[in-house]
Amino acid sequence: MARFTLHDLAATIDARAASGGETSYTRKLLDKGPEHCAKKLGEEAIETVIATVENDREHLISESADLLFHLLVVLKSRGVTLEDVEAALAKRTVMSGLEEKAARKRD
Repeated sequence: MARFTLHDLAATIDARAASGGETSYTRKLLDKGPEHCAKKLGEEAIETVIATVENDREHLISESADLLFHLLVVLKSRGVTLEDVEAALAKRTVMSGLEEKAARKRD
């Protein structure tokens, strides 16, 4: 079985965003606007935190999948690509996390 990646998920979201809302949960989310998409992302983030605190591995895996899906939908709703986010991450890897965070505070 081939490895499923975030790029695969982003491509699926792109394809479903182009489909009709009657058959696509993704399209329905996007049709409700970025604010609604962000609310769903927040709900999934909270559920992920709860699964972490409860030390429920299977629930954490499931909620993490939901969280990543909803994050990519939020990005799509605002015209931000996974590649845009990867580029930002790449810039941050040239220094330690502590150095990068301190540099952001100065900007």
